[in-house]
Amino acid sequence: MNTKGLDYTILTIAIIGAINWGLVGFFKIDLVNMIFGNMTIISRVIYAVIGLCGLYLVSLYGRVTNALNG
Repeated sequence: MNTKGLDYTILTIAIIGAINWGLVGFFKIDLVNMIFGNMTIISRVIYAVIGLCGLYLVSLYGRVTNALNG
C-alpha cells in the first residue's frame, strides 16, 4: 500500500503545528488563536487534527525500521 502522499500531507501538518508551538514558546504568539479565536470549535478541531497527525507519525518509526532492515 502506497501511503507516500498521505505521509507527506500529515508530516506537513505536523510541522506547521510544531512551528506554531515554537512561536508560542519563544514569542507567546499562538497563530491558531489569533486567526480562529481562543478555543473556538474551529481552533479545537485544528488542534485535534494536528494531534492526530502526530499520533499517525508514530507509525513512521516502524516503517522506517522495516525499510532499513530490508
